[in-house]
Amino acid sequence: MTLLSARSDYIFKLIFADERNLNCLQNFLQAVLNLQHDEFTGLKITDPFLQRESLDDKLGILDVKVETTSGQRIDIEIQLWDMPDMRSRITYYLSNMVTEQLSSGSPYRDLCRAVSIVIVDYPLLKETQNHHAVFQMIEKTEHFPFNDLMEINVLDLTKIPQNQSGDLINWMKFLKAEREEEFEVLAKTNTAIGQAYTVLRELSDDEVTRLRNESYLKAKRDEWSRVAGAREEGLEEGLQKGLEEGLQKGRTEGLQKGIQKGLQKGIQKGRAEGRAEGLQKGEILGITKLILAMAKNNGISAEDISSLTGIPLSQVEEILK
Repeated sequence: MTLLSARSDYIFKLIFADERNLNCLQNFLQAVLNLQHDEFTGLKITDPFLQRESLDDKLGILDVKVETTSGQRIDIEIQLWDMPDMRSRITYYLSNMVTEQLSSGSPYRDLCRAVSIVIVDYPLLKETQNHHAVFQMIEKTEHFPFNDLMEINVLDLTKIPQNQSGDLINWMKFLKAEREEEFEVLAKTNTAIGQAYTVLRELSDDEVTRLRNESYLKAKRDEWSRVAGAREEGLEEGLQKGLEEGLQKGRTEGLQKGIQKGLQKGIQKGRAEGRAEGLQKGEILGITKLILAMAKNNGISAEDISSLTGIPLSQVEEILK
């Protein structure tokens, strides 16, 4: 018999949200959160999902929602594929777990702690290699908590340390396991894991459960493919648009720089030509003055010079001053 994967949130919820398996849930939460034992004496599953005969919404949220003895709210979810804006989504749902506790006029002191446990089968947190990351509201410099109202736990199944053991690591290995031999070994490490393994075998042996799980996973894969396709299409469209805008901007900037550089060169050339032309005219004017002065010194009158050269008399007289 091929065992179903406990990583499917459909199967995960059939195991952990069934009050007949409350011992499995308690042991798992204790391993993750290290809560006091009395927190579990009144443990309550707030949305039990026990009807295996139907799965009306294939893409419905199948989180396991729990309330402890003191009123702490705990939400457990599994994500197999990388979805867009996952961190923002986790923060949003955790915030809702706090705000939905109060009705109009209720005092803030009635708020209870809200904890999100997110199990991922891909590296959501690329900043760390730890298999278990815990986030709270911590002061940035001295690292003391603002309060303990919100906490996020990320369990990364791709970062399980294979050379370590313990209840949390064994539970994570149980979720990651695929072969029957792996489950057999893990079942012997903890009675609660052994119970979960027994339930998993029963679920795997039920044809209806297998069909509905496959239907659910297919819908999830299709949705992930649609999102990934849209993301890829958006990336290509963004690249094309960026290229077009870049080319247009490049042309505009090139034209502006070309005009600016052309003006500078034109001004420089104009200045050079102006200087050359001025020098040439200056030289001609100097030679003319010299010739006219020599003519005058030889007794030629201004009128005769004007008549001989064709230069107006007034200009001759101006030059000879």
